Amino acid sequence: MDLSHQRTIWRAAAMLCMTWLLAGCGINNIPQYDEQVKSAWAQVENQYQRRADLVPNLVETVRGYAAQERETLTAVIEARAKATSIQVDASTLDDPERIQQFQAVQAQLTGALSRLMAVAERYPDLKSNQNFLALQSQLEGTENRIAVARRDFIQAVERYNTEIRTFPGRIWHSVLYRDMPLRENFEATTENAERAPEVKF
Repeated sequence: MDLSHQRTIWRAAAMLCMTWLLAGCGINNIPQYDEQVKSAWAQVENQYQRRADLVPNLVETVRGYAAQERETLTAVIEARAKATSIQVDASTLDDPERIQQFQAVQAQLTGALSRLMAVAERYPDLKSNQNFLALQSQLEGTENRIAVARRDFIQAVERYNTEIRTFPGRIWHSVLYRDMPLRENFEATTENAERAPEVKF
């Protein structure tokens, strides 16, 4: 075996060893955690969209029994329109102002839905309507899923931000992933925002 062939084998072995070492020391953690953040956020959006999709049917059902509650029904419809008008996707996830706007309109919808559920308390026929009960149950389940999705997003952001701020992720971030900023996390925008609206009677 000639000398150049031996060098080629040694170089290939060294490259293989370096690749193995780099893979084991977290070089890929930052992009992996970034993707987990984006995936978790998509699930948050998915659950909020599910809630928004329930609102028209819920409003129509309540309107059938409580048409005189026009102000409350209008507030819910307007809050839903605002909540669906602001979208935060992977490309705008780094914009703290956009996240705060998103949270604010979602909190408005939560408040409007809470008021709508309080209205239903005054209408026994509505409270016993099967369609209303089914929608109420779906809304309750969706609020629970929103809470879980938000928790998962918060954990994903925490993992990503911790990786960037600690060794060895801090080194990889400064060398390879400088364009990937720290992520904003979900924060409560209203008092008691961590609680879902009460929809059980």
